[in-house]
Amino acid sequence: MAAPADAAPADAASVAGVPVGPAPGSAPPACAHPAQRLHAPVLAWFEQHARDLPWRRPEAGAWGVMVSEFMLQQTPVNRVLPVYEQWMARWPRPAALAAEAPGEAVRAWGRLGYPRRALRLHGAAVAITERHGGDVPHDHAQLLALPGIGEYTAAAVASFAYGRRHPVLDTNVRRVLARAVTGVQYPPNATTAAERRLARALLPEDEATAARWAAASMELGALVCTARGEDCARCPIARACAWRLAGKPAHEGPPRRGQTYAGTDRQVRGKLLAVLREAAGPVPQSALDAVWHDAVQRARALDGLVADGLVEPLDGARYRLPSA
Repeated sequence: MAAPADAAPADAASVAGVPVGPAPGSAPPACAHPAQRLHAPVLAWFEQHARDLPWRRPEAGAWGVMVSEFMLQQTPVNRVLPVYEQWMARWPRPAALAAEAPGEAVRAWGRLGYPRRALRLHGAAVAITERHGGDVPHDHAQLLALPGIGEYTAAAVASFAYGRRHPVLDTNVRRVLARAVTGVQYPPNATTAAERRLARALLPEDEATAARWAAASMELGALVCTARGEDCARCPIARACAWRLAGKPAHEGPPRRGQTYAGTDRQVRGKLLAVLREAAGPVPQSALDAVWHDAVQRARALDGLVADGLVEPLDGARYRLPSA
């Protein structure tokens, strides 16, 4: 729960209606925009501590950035890295992926989880090839019009690949802003309009700086201001953090959603897909039946995979990854 308004320092300013207090015992220059108290230290920290990730290198290009954004959704970097490297070696351009069957994208996705992302990325590659001559568009609206791309991914690709000025609100950024600016431990379960207004208000005016800020604030949330525990001793904005200044009040919002997996339909779907990924051709029903003991749950999971377009049923009770 945020500190009450009368608990803010007397000279605190606000961004999008949210108090942003000065560092204890010091006051910023009168001409400084309150957001600048966050920009300079976070950008300087990022300069020193940014991880050397392949999708951040110039040779990755916009396609490499897009692939990474699809893979990194709800998946940690250490799991993404080997799959990303194999993917980019095989499909260095959207047209290379578009030329293959969508089932090959599902196969190459491996055990990253949420395999519908592979189908969506394949669909985006097809659209990029057909509509944009094989080049990932730089315009936010054109990115948003691609299949499988939502507001976050469009903003991330425009910002990280092309240096455009867009608020990029992933879970890490939302958590940093919730703590540093809003004064609460965790953001809401779903992104709110208030969070979007705050993120826009915090964007530096300069496009290149705004893109750098987007990456830096995301990295801060991934490495320092994490969900499992904040490391204030390493945080470049700890002295200005509204949540820390308020005494780190405990989370009082809706319960945070856990990530259960064992025994769920997700686990069964993963086991069924593993059989199909490892097979050179169609798989008989009996091979799928062997991977899970509960026939009702197994049938439900298989039906879901078929409905999602991840599995293609064939005559004779056989199944394969999608061919078209």
